[in-house]
Amino acid sequence: MCGITGWASYHDDARTRRPVIEAMTAALTRRGPDAGGVWAGEHAAVGHRRLAVIDLPGGVQPMPDRPGRPDIVLTYSGEIYNHHRLRAELRGRGHEFRTRSDTEVVLRAYEEWGEDAAVRLEGMFAFAVWDERVQRLLLVRDRLGVKPLFWSAVDGGLAFASEPKALFAHPAIRPRVDADGLREAYSLLFNTGPTVWSGVREVEPGGLLVLDRDGIRERRYWQLTAGDHTEDRGTTVERIRDLVGAAARDQLEADVPLCSLLSGGIDSTVLTALLADELRLREGPDATIRSYAVDYSDQASRFTGDVLRTGHDTPYATEAGAFIGTDHSTVVLDPRTLLDPEHRTAVVVARDSPIGVGDMDTSLYLLFGEIRRHSTVALSGEAADEVFGGYPWFHDPTALAARTFPWLLVTGDEAAMPLNPELGLRIPEFRDDTYRSALAAVPHRDGETPAEHRQRELQHLSLTRWLRQLLHRKDRLSMAQGLEVRVPYCDHRLVEYAFGTPWALKSFDGREKSLLRAIGTGLAPDSVLHRPKNHYPATHHPDYNRGLQNLARDALAAEQVRALADETRIKPFLDVPPDRLEWGHRLRLERVVDLALWLDHYRPELSL
Repeated sequence: MCGITGWASYHDDARTRRPVIEAMTAALTRRGPDAGGVWAGEHAAVGHRRLAVIDLPGGVQPMPDRPGRPDIVLTYSGEIYNHHRLRAELRGRGHEFRTRSDTEVVLRAYEEWGEDAAVRLEGMFAFAVWDERVQRLLLVRDRLGVKPLFWSAVDGGLAFASEPKALFAHPAIRPRVDADGLREAYSLLFNTGPTVWSGVREVEPGGLLVLDRDGIRERRYWQLTAGDHTEDRGTTVERIRDLVGAAARDQLEADVPLCSLLSGGIDSTVLTALLADELRLREGPDATIRSYAVDYSDQASRFTGDVLRTGHDTPYATEAGAFIGTDHSTVVLDPRTLLDPEHRTAVVVARDSPIGVGDMDTSLYLLFGEIRRHSTVALSGEAADEVFGGYPWFHDPTALAARTFPWLLVTGDEAAMPLNPELGLRIPEFRDDTYRSALAAVPHRDGETPAEHRQRELQHLSLTRWLRQLLHRKDRLSMAQGLEVRVPYCDHRLVEYAFGTPWALKSFDGREKSLLRAIGTGLAPDSVLHRPKNHYPATHHPDYNRGLQNLARDALAAEQVRALADETRIKPFLDVPPDRLEWGHRLRLERVVDLALWLDHYRPELSL
C-alpha cells in the first residue's frame, strides 16, 4: 500500500521541475514510510511513497517497463489479489518479469491490454501510467473505490495524487473552497467526483481517466447491474460461502506481519474465523492470527445505548477471539486522550476534510497506531452491512417510506454541523436534486415488486454512497499510521452477486444479514451470530463531553469559524450538563472543533 502522485502537461518540461514532484511525493510520506522515488520526463513527472507488503526488494517504484529510457512508467497503490494468475497468463503471452511483485503485473498488464487491463485486475488499487510512446496519462481506480485517487486540472494537463494535500504541493493548485464544496461536505450525500476543494475531483470508483493531447476523457469500466437470480436459498448460501471464503483467502497474502480487526460483531468474526482457518491450512494447526479490538477505559461502567449502539463490544470480541483461537488484544484508550489537539489535528490532516465523526475518528487513528507496532496489514469487516443489508434503514418502515437518503434519518441535520444561513447554500434543495439523480442511476429488473424495487434503491445508495465515506475514513486514518487495511467484503464478485440476490433471500430469517449469519454458523459463537447490529464504539465519559464543549467554545471564538457555522444552533449545547449531551448534538460540537483545526491548518481561500 502506498501513495502516488504526479502530473502531465504538454505546456512545460517536467524535467526542469524536479523539486515540485519531490515536494508532492514527500507530502505522502505517511502513506509510504518505507521508501520513495520520482521519475520525470519531458511532459510528465510521477512520484511514489512505498509501504512494502509484497516482494519487499523487488517492488520499487515508480516502475519503468525497462531500465534506462523507458516507454512506460507506473506508479501504483494497492493490492492485486489475482496477480499470480495474471502473471502466468502474461508469461504465456510472452512477457518476462524482473520481480515477483504485483506492481510489475499491473505494468505488464497495461503493456498487453492498455486501459482494458483494468477489467482484469481483482483487488483494491489506484494507479497512474505515463506512456511515453503516445504521450498519454492513464489514471485507474478500483471498482468500489477502496483506494483514493484525486486529480485537478493544471495548465496543459492535470495533476493527480492519493490525497489532496499532495496536489497542494503543486504551485498551480491552491486549497480553495467555494459554496459548492461546502454543500458537498456538509450535505452528507457522498457524491462521486466532487470534493470540498474547488477544482479537485476524484476518479470515480470503477472508473478511469485518460489525458492526451485531445483533452481529458473519463469512463466507467465497472458498475453494478441488476442481473437475474434464479438460485434457491441453499444454493445462494453456498455461493455466498464460496465468495466470502475466496475473498478471505486471496487477501491473506503478505510478506509482512498481518492481523485482523475483531470487534465482536458478526462481520469481523466470520471474516476472522475464515482467515484463521486458512492460515492453519497453510502453516499448520498451531498457526495463530492476531486480532485487535478497541475499547475505552470507562466503557464497561458507563456504556449507555444510543441511536447507533446497542451494547458493549469488548465481551463479544473477547469471546469471539477465544472461540476462533486468535491471539487477541484489546487496545484500551483513555477517553481524555481523544481531546489531545495533536491527535485531533493529525486526524483532520489525514482526512484533508473538516467532516469526520470526532472521537470515533481519533480512536480509530490511535487504534491503528497501536496495531502498526506489530503488524503492517490488517483485514477488516467493512462493507458487510452494505452487501448483506445490515443497516436499520433496510428494515425500518419509516426509512423505507422516506423520500431521501436513508442515513439522513439518523445522521442528518441533527448530526451535521449546521452552516451559517447567511451563506445561502440551500442544502435541502441540493439534497432533493441529488436524491433524484441518485435514484435515476439505480439499475432495476423488469417485474420487480414495489418492495423489491425500494430495497434495491437502498442497497445501491448504500453501496455507492454511504460506503464511500467509510472507505475514505478507513484508508486515510490507517495510511496516516503506515498501516494497510484490506476489506474482503468489497470483493467485486461478492458485491455483484449479493446485489443481484432478491431481498427475500437476504432477509429469509426475518432479520438483517440473513445470508452472512447462515454461513457464520460454526464460525462464530451463537451470542455473536444473534446480537443486534452495533456501530463503532464511542466514549460515554462526561469528562470527554466537558472537554469537547470547551474545545468547541474556543473554536467559535475564531471569526472565520463563526462566519461558516450557525452559532445559534450550536451554542445551546455548550452548556448542557456533560452527562446529558446527546450523541447527535455532540457531533455538532465535534465538527465545529474539526472545522477550526481544518481552517487553521490549510488556511483555504474561501470563495463564497
